[in-house]
Amino acid sequence: MAKLSHMDDEGRPRMVDVTGKADTARKAVARGVVKMQPATFKLIKQGKTAKGDVLSVAQLAGIMAAKRTPDLIPLCHPIFIGNVNIEFSLDESKNTVEITSTVESTGKTGVEMEALTATAVAALTIYDMCKAVDRGMKIENIRLVRKSGGKSGTIELE
Repeated sequence: MAKLSHMDDEGRPRMVDVTGKADTARKAVARGVVKMQPATFKLIKQGKTAKGDVLSVAQLAGIMAAKRTPDLIPLCHPIFIGNVNIEFSLDESKNTVEITSTVESTGKTGVEMEALTATAVAALTIYDMCKAVDRGMKIENIRLVRKSGGKSGTIELE
């Protein structure tokens, strides 16, 4: 049976020891979707919400979140982040905003959690900025789609 890396032999939480690992180029891509009413989608697309340009603020929030991941997720290593990119794809036929977060680093541990955190916080920011007009928005399907670097190499999930 596989052993959880963040638990010691007595079942207590522990930080994984990465001191002996080699530095390698690391990259992770995560995605998520925010579904909304057509009127909300139109406001976002036109940049006319009461709180301002939703996608610019969500992009900044996602970048900041990636950098703060070890403050939010217990046992995540504070790492050097070389690049964070947050992109949005708007689908008018579904009234959705798809968020794609890419995080890159050179280090001893991966950046999957940083990419996932960036996506989640960007989605939450969209929700926060639009909730006054659409409390029925749904944040869905936040997931890792690709990672590369380290011992496991490249993993393509989509």
